[in-house]
Amino acid sequence: MSLSALRDGGKRALAGALAGLERDPEGEAAQALLDAAWREPRAHVVGVTGPPGVGKSSLCAALVAAWRKAGKTVGVIAVDPSSKSSGGALLGDRVRIVHDSADEGSFVRSMAARDRLGGLADQTLAAMVVMRALFDRVLIETVGVGQSETDVAGVADTVVFCVQPGSGDSLQFMKAGIVEIPHLIVVTKADLGAAAERARADVAGALSLATAGDDWLARTLAVSSRNGEGMDKLVAALEAHRAHLSADNRLVVARHRQSEGWIAESLRDRFGREGIARLGRLGFDLTLPAGAQPFLRLRELGAILLNG
Repeated sequence: MSLSALRDGGKRALAGALAGLERDPEGEAAQALLDAAWREPRAHVVGVTGPPGVGKSSLCAALVAAWRKAGKTVGVIAVDPSSKSSGGALLGDRVRIVHDSADEGSFVRSMAARDRLGGLADQTLAAMVVMRALFDRVLIETVGVGQSETDVAGVADTVVFCVQPGSGDSLQFMKAGIVEIPHLIVVTKADLGAAAERARADVAGALSLATAGDDWLARTLAVSSRNGEGMDKLVAALEAHRAHLSADNRLVVARHRQSEGWIAESLRDRFGREGIARLGRLGFDLTLPAGAQPFLRLRELGAILLNG
């Protein structure tokens, strides 16, 4: 299905296209759609992560509402834990992220994490690339976060890390080695008052010497999805980071680095470390030429390893 057909077909067409990507991600139709979508990025992609139960879904619902109120179209990818019996999404973020199902300007897709430890589903990247070409904003909610669960930084332009007051999350945040991953840190349940402010101050202290790798100083905010406190500041901070990325070619550079990371990870998953080493012995590397299509490059390198 073409991008123009998806734009004309609404939610039903998009749901069908994403299902097709999941069924046959290596198929000719899927790869053609991904190549086309890659050439037409439109959305600012925001990743929301944090420990289970911290309030990510409520925050995402509030963000969707705020963006829709501002006239922005929004696509959401909600990654859930998996059912051991069926492999499907267990908690159903499509239900937990409250939105108007009749609103053609918003779309929520649930995906099962299955055995991925990085907080994302196998097809999150593909879904993101397609939705990025169709919406003004794309929101990705991960399963959770831990020492290995930082994959969201490889697909999102802006990473939001959620902390719950009084839970010790801020200490775990420092221990987990992800202090340089997020661009914004949101203390949820700001309506708890002093506890929320203490958590915000703790995280701000942990971030005092850290940056997110692109000269952006990570910001901490206290937000309540229940009463809306701090939501305007969060939306403004997201817009500020989007503007920061737009300056000095930062977004192009960041997405290029992400693409090279996707290529390396995909080849490693499929062919192992020995496959990567064999590419080197054959005289090839994993670099992506400026402006090149990562999906095409992945197919080229995969073919070399299969036939070499």
